Amino acid sequence: GLFEKAGVNVELVYFTDYTASLDALAAGKVDINAQTLNDTLFGVAAGSDQKVVVTGDNSTGNDAIICDESITSVADLEGKQVGAEEGVVDHFLLLQGLAEEGLTQDDIDFVGVKTDAAAAGFAGGEFDCVGVFAPFTIQALEREGSKVLFSSADFPGVIPDHLVATGKLVEERPEDVQKVVDAWYATLDLLESDPEGTTAIMAEKAGLSVEEYDSLADGTTLFDAETALDAFEDRKDDPTSLPEMARRINPFLVDSGLVKEEAPLDGLFAPEFTQAYVDAHVAGLALAEEG
Repeated sequence: GLFEKAGVNVELVYFTDYTASLDALAAGKVDINAQTLNDTLFGVAAGSDQKVVVTGDNSTGNDAIICDESITSVADLEGKQVGAEEGVVDHFLLLQGLAEEGLTQDDIDFVGVKTDAAAAGFAGGEFDCVGVFAPFTIQALEREGSKVLFSSADFPGVIPDHLVATGKLVEERPEDVQKVVDAWYATLDLLESDPEGTTAIMAEKAGLSVEEYDSLADGTTLFDAETALDAFEDRKDDPTSLPEMARRINPFLVDSGLVKEEAPLDGLFAPEFTQAYVDAHVAGLALAEEG
């Protein structure tokens, strides 16, 4: 009932195939998608008109490169078979980790495979390593002796998650976008006020037990509205600044061969919806205190 309370009619579409959700946004089959910054830049570089209307969190461990017991360092990845969904977030994380060691994708045997299939395959003995995001990390770690080699926790600020809208929606229906943003922050309030009830809902949707879902909590750092506004600010040399992180990711995507040209960043970020929420929310609190 959160969208209804915000006054907007929304149909939620749940994708088990993350790439399909990215493609759906690019094709205009959905109006808003939940996706990472690097995947947004990937789409924009390909010519898709997209705008970040909510910055929701940073991944702080829920994206991971998981390996069998024979691999104890990034250097050990050389010549090993690594499965991940090509061109999206955990492929990007894998390339980040390789680059730290002076390696590239050419130094490993990379296999592009959908995230759910990658997790299941690795758990069943395929691949030496796999790159997956939660909740598929839990499935991958079912393989005996497996462990996280590195994760998004090792790359602070590199994997922020957003609600990303089509440029057409933002231009033609900004009032509805605002209501969706308002519903997002109402959701965060509900997560805080009813953690038991909301966790049960999310765990069921993810196909996990409540205990398993709870174990993932520290792997995502959710942003309140003030933190989100701070993330939208442009600060050079600060990885918590989204424009700065976009400037860092852009050349990496080109150098890694994921895109041919850097994505244009002008107009990519739309903090005005979060700002409007903050302005209304703070004003509402002030009126309540006066009353």
